[in-house]
Amino acid sequence: MTAVWVAVALVIAGFAGWPITALVFRLARTIDDRADAAKALEEAQRAEQDPSADVTVDQTLAASAGRQTVDDELTAPPGRPASDVAAAGPAPTTQRILRGGAIIGVLERLGVCLAIITGQPVAIAYIVAIKGLGRFAELKETPVAAERFIIGTLTSMLWAAGTAAAVKVLFLH
Repeated sequence: MTAVWVAVALVIAGFAGWPITALVFRLARTIDDRADAAKALEEAQRAEQDPSADVTVDQTLAASAGRQTVDDELTAPPGRPASDVAAAGPAPTTQRILRGGAIIGVLERLGVCLAIITGQPVAIAYIVAIKGLGRFAELKETPVAAERFIIGTLTSMLWAAGTAAAVKVLFLH
């Protein structure tokens, strides 16, 4: 019966943890978006009160000339580069941040859960060290990736540790 509870704990910790992590990522993004909106509103209010920042753009004139406006600045018509920007080669390709994160997260949660159930908490340090060393170069280059790495790792580890502890206390005496 112990093997069944260990298997249940591993399945719950490993595979049911990704929705929790995704929820925490969504919550973090919502908090960031609200902070950005509040900052933009504050800057707009400050610019509104500053008489030296009184710059206006006639939106109807820009629209009738076939130009788009972005943040009240005139831009080139769609499909044509701006006159002061040389037409460069192809746009750089975008790179996904932290590729393989879902698979690594499942393995991390499985390892943490197994470490707690077997009474080997030092193994958790190895898991974190391996994960951190494997991502070091990418995390050093991209602050967004580093923040995402920390949020995902902490969420995964807390989920796996909580699941393992609950199963160990309730079912594995």
